[in-house]
Amino acid sequence: MALERGYNPWKLPKSRSHLFSLSFEHSVDIQNYVLLISEQILEGHQDEVWYLQFSHEGKYLASASNDRSAIIWEVGKHGEATLKHRLCGHQKPVSQVSWSRDDQQLLTCGAEETVRRWDVLSGKCLQIYEKAGIPVVSCAWSPDGKSVFAGFADKSICMWDLNGNELECWKGQKTLKISDLEITGNGRKIISMCRETAILLLDRETNEEKLVEEDQMITSFCLSNDSKLILVNLLNQEIHLWTIDGDVKLLAKYKGHKRSRFVIRSCFGGLDQSFIASGSEDSQVYIWHRGSGQLVDILPGHSGAVNCVSWNPVDPHMLASASDDRTIRIWGLHEVNIMPRVLQSNGTHHCNGKI
Repeated sequence: MALERGYNPWKLPKSRSHLFSLSFEHSVDIQNYVLLISEQILEGHQDEVWYLQFSHEGKYLASASNDRSAIIWEVGKHGEATLKHRLCGHQKPVSQVSWSRDDQQLLTCGAEETVRRWDVLSGKCLQIYEKAGIPVVSCAWSPDGKSVFAGFADKSICMWDLNGNELECWKGQKTLKISDLEITGNGRKIISMCRETAILLLDRETNEEKLVEEDQMITSFCLSNDSKLILVNLLNQEIHLWTIDGDVKLLAKYKGHKRSRFVIRSCFGGLDQSFIASGSEDSQVYIWHRGSGQLVDILPGHSGAVNCVSWNPVDPHMLASASDDRTIRIWGLHEVNIMPRVLQSNGTHHCNGKI
């Protein structure tokens, strides 16, 4: 593993943190807006890095790679990330990871293979979850940490207890081969791609189904921390923001990043999750202000497609990106010079990809 160090954002004045707390309800005209720089380059994987996710308390970062391994990185108190465990055992590329709510365990999903549960402190594999003869495509934890969910290639979703006993299985058009899987914070709803242009919101208690329906093919989605919003990445190089709290409604559209061949993922971030970050096939990371739809930063540095991004949920100044160039970059706060003009904003916002 090799690291490139700059300075770290924790040493910057706290007064600068207002950069990441611009409200969702307003449009902001921002000049001389420089957000993040690359502070570390993590070189632990031997092939493309497809997925990564910070733990809930921000102490760890997990990454998944085409090299058939996952890595747990430990984030130090000054923001430095070091390799804690390399998780080996999958026979195929690792496509996803998912943290338990207490951050003591990690799920890894082998592409069209199995789900493995790992102990974070020891790095040992505790359990393997599978459905005989049917490849797994996605995984998720229940909020209480007592059960594990997985989506399968036969379009079913299964739930097990920690010992691998199947508790429930939802069959039919519940998930796709290219799929994400989320469980809302109260554990009540399962969210999955049910067809190429729709995301299913399934209420486990009432069996009520709601749909997020798009006109274009969906490639990935991301749930907000409060389970009220969902980001949907589309084949046509747009990211759509939907509210799923009550009535399902489209709130905003973000444009500018590049996507033509690969699954590119986006995420919420900043204080109150006021920003949207996305990977891109042009080797850059794109950042928009969530409320206004304004593209506020483009981060160069990678030499291959950026497949996935994850914002530290505890530190709003820390963003990680995973790339086909086999590296992970950690981005930190650089310079702030904000001259905002706050405007009331309503309706659906659009961004044309220009600063």
